[in-house]
Amino acid sequence: MTARSNIRHEGLARRRRRHWEEALMVWLMRFMLFGAAAILVVILAVIIYRGAGALSWEMISQAPRGGFYIGGEGGILNAILGSLYLALGALLVAVVLAVPLVFYLHTYVRSPRIARGIRLVLDVLWGIPSIVYGAFGFALMIALGLRASLLAGIITLGFVIMPILARTLDEVVQLTPPDLREVTLALGATRAEWLSVLVRQSLPGLGTAMLLAFARGIGDAAAVLFTAGFTDRLPDSLLRPVASLPLTVFFLLGTPFPAVQARAYAAGLILTVMILSLSLLAHLGMARLGRHVIR
Repeated sequence: MTARSNIRHEGLARRRRRHWEEALMVWLMRFMLFGAAAILVVILAVIIYRGAGALSWEMISQAPRGGFYIGGEGGILNAILGSLYLALGALLVAVVLAVPLVFYLHTYVRSPRIARGIRLVLDVLWGIPSIVYGAFGFALMIALGLRASLLAGIITLGFVIMPILARTLDEVVQLTPPDLREVTLALGATRAEWLSVLVRQSLPGLGTAMLLAFARGIGDAAAVLFTAGFTDRLPDSLLRPVASLPLTVFFLLGTPFPAVQARAYAAGLILTVMILSLSLLAHLGMARLGRHVIR
């Protein structure tokens, strides 16, 4: 009886310990979630407080005029359009490079060692700071005899977001049920036909990955600092410099005039709203389109 009683007490103690450990982890996760949300709220509050007064339709709809960066008239339409062109072009470059690579990895690569090596390379590329990509793009421009331009910024920024798009899509494709491949091939489908099934299965994740990569590209400053340059003109050529919102915030915030610094926060608010909107679209699209995916 004494041995059974000791075993029963030890079991109760272990269950209580597991219960407290689980409760502690739940509260820690809630605290982390609250902390992340609080940081986002503080950032938005500061940007809105400092920049809402300077935000106007003129600032959004007009290009900068003479003296804009010292308090003159005009707006940041050139930077808004420049950021959109840079991010869209970079997304096209990243899609052309990343999507075939990922589907080839899951369709034709049979060696797990080769697959791990490809993923390791993508992870390393993802971890490289964007300023290094900017330096690489600058060196490539010098070697090819090019100047800072929209095209150079697109290519460099495309290299920045390519591993992000590839690894995100890779994780999505790995969620495809293994039985789906076996059933498809058992019915006599070729690898090309299985690839078409895999593409349809991964379309929701591909759309989400593209939106997230686009949001990453539109907010990058270091990669385009040396390659895209900066100008007050609206984008009109692939071979001319182009402005971007992150660099506009940097230049406006570096002036000693409070009114101009307020414009920097207003530009930051516009950029933040664009990125938040893209992130929300990505999550909503994944939730809506994911209902038609085989789990």
